[in-house]
Amino acid sequence: MIIEKLTESGDFTLAVSADSTREITSVYCCDLLSIVMGRAKADCAWVTVMGGINSVAVAVLTEAACVVLAENVPLDGAAKERAQQQGVTVLRTALPVFEAAARISAEITAASEIK
Repeated sequence: MIIEKLTESGDFTLAVSADSTREITSVYCCDLLSIVMGRAKADCAWVTVMGGINSVAVAVLTEAACVVLAENVPLDGAAKERAQQQGVTVLRTALPVFEAAARISAEITAASEIK
């Protein structure tokens, strides 16, 4: 599923748009950055409540397809600027972390059934 399809659902909005055609292949949830660095898979949608500059760095390091900020957590100014510079797509949602991840997972499954 591509990022653009996720934003069409209405539950996710773009905070930083880098490549909306990038493929999301899995979902990863964690707020402990050192764990994310070692376990998140490339092309995942990383769901977190960490809206700081270090989250952008971790997204670059792990090659995440996008960062999804749950529970309406804001992306701070420095993080937004860095995400734009580094080409990291950041989405926001009012959904809690688990519900956001479940929704993304369902979208990935539905998209794979269409193929």
